[in-house]
Amino acid sequence: MIYLDAGTTYSKIIETDSDSLSDNLKDYLVKKEGGKSYYILPSSMIKSLKLDITRCCGHMGNSDENEIIALANGAKNYIDKDATVLDLGSRDAKWIRFKDGKFHDMDWNTSCASSTGATVEMLLKFYNVNRDELVFNEEKFAVTCGIFGLEKIMDDISNGAKPVDAISKFVHGIAYNAWNFSKKPEKIYLSGGFCENKCFTDSLKYYCDVELLGRFMLCEGLIGNG
Repeated sequence: MIYLDAGTTYSKIIETDSDSLSDNLKDYLVKKEGGKSYYILPSSMIKSLKLDITRCCGHMGNSDENEIIALANGAKNYIDKDATVLDLGSRDAKWIRFKDGKFHDMDWNTSCASSTGATVEMLLKFYNVNRDELVFNEEKFAVTCGIFGLEKIMDDISNGAKPVDAISKFVHGIAYNAWNFSKKPEKIYLSGGFCENKCFTDSLKYYCDVELLGRFMLCEGLIGNG
């Protein structure tokens, strides 16, 4: 059975009860655990693979499940009874708050590039900077608008700053926005691609405790829906 979270840039797949994808996707296998195979691959590959999908969510797939529900179902086995879960990906940001183990509140931002990973990926490629070179910087850019945030980066670099430092300030600004967007909780359980961006997680830890859930929470939630 194949569970797909089809993101804008990358897609996450969990396969259960079989190993049919191992030949075609061996280069994208992240781990095998508990009878499940976990894959991360470019979303541009999804259509050509012609997968027999059991359940799907996300922008780039023929989605039949709500992402908020998938996130809630996936995360609930990994969090405290009172918790805020933030999922931050290439295209959108969404958070869910639980009280006494039950859904309490949520919000979903699908329209602001300043809160997403695609902007960071484009900056890294444009300035030829490796993500692992980014380090937490106590300075931050106010990036309530992604376009103005890019302007601040270009101004900073034109004034002599190194691109890696300017982008790190931008990432700190995204982390600050994410914390504010989540209503300033004391702790955030973080889901999505930003879990692998140490500059972001260190920046977020400047404001609250952070526990990383990884990139497969929505897929886990799809399995839970079954």
